[in-house]
Amino acid sequence: MHTSTLLNVESTILDFWRLLKPRIIYLVVFTAVAGMVAAPGNIHPFLALISIICIALGSGSAGAINMWYDRDIDLLMKRTQDRPIPSGRVSAESALEFGIILGVLSVFIMAIAVNYISAALLAIGILFYVFIYTIWLKRRTPQNIVVGGVSGAFPPMIGWAAVTNSVSWESFILFLIIFMWTPPHFWALSLNKSEEYVKVSIPMFNIVYGSEKTRKRILIYSILLVLTSLLPSLFLKKVLLYLTIAILEGCVFIWYAISIIRFKSHSSQRKMFSYSISYLFSLFASIIFCSVDWF
Repeated sequence: MHTSTLLNVESTILDFWRLLKPRIIYLVVFTAVAGMVAAPGNIHPFLALISIICIALGSGSAGAINMWYDRDIDLLMKRTQDRPIPSGRVSAESALEFGIILGVLSVFIMAIAVNYISAALLAIGILFYVFIYTIWLKRRTPQNIVVGGVSGAFPPMIGWAAVTNSVSWESFILFLIIFMWTPPHFWALSLNKSEEYVKVSIPMFNIVYGSEKTRKRILIYSILLVLTSLLPSLFLKKVLLYLTIAILEGCVFIWYAISIIRFKSHSSQRKMFSYSISYLFSLFASIIFCSVDWF
């Protein structure tokens, strides 16, 4: 009985963890850390840790509320059927309460412990994802990913503000990189999941305008992304190193974008999607490394 109870508790904790969309949290936290490291000035290590925790909790709260709202379509889509709510392992009410509590706590602690500007940006990011993207745009317009990408682009600005208590053009450049990255990343996935999106009436760009136009749009955004990715060289310390990395990685990104136009295959689109994730991690790792005088 005791073992069974422990297993149930462990399973419940794991399900609530899954509500937070942990894979998104990893990327959110990493880009936020890049913003903190790239920012001028210093932050006490304890406050940096508090900031990271608050950003992670804020991202998780938005993810949980998103799962609560999308529980009807998650039940119908193969890749989301096993999520905690549609599978029945977590009730919709519990997920919503969990998400709201985490969101309020994350913003409150950020405001009290760090500063009001970073807390305000965190609140805007959460609210934008929940109300603008999830509730308003996702089911209504093929531009859902483009506009909705604003919410995912906030973390480096929040990290920067945690250090400087300000919003600057440098942090806006980091914001722009993620904003430009979002459409090609998600459209590459959407191209391979067209039937599922049609099934739940989500008007993804490729559903409304066709796969060919979507592939061309991916290439356009990929080029804009690579050009934008060069801008941090204006404020990083190791300019030549960063430019070399950004250009090389950017060329590979564009090559993948061209390949999905040439081959029009699930394989090329899957590779584009996978590379886009490693690309963003690698690019922001470069921003972190090139922000510091290591030697």
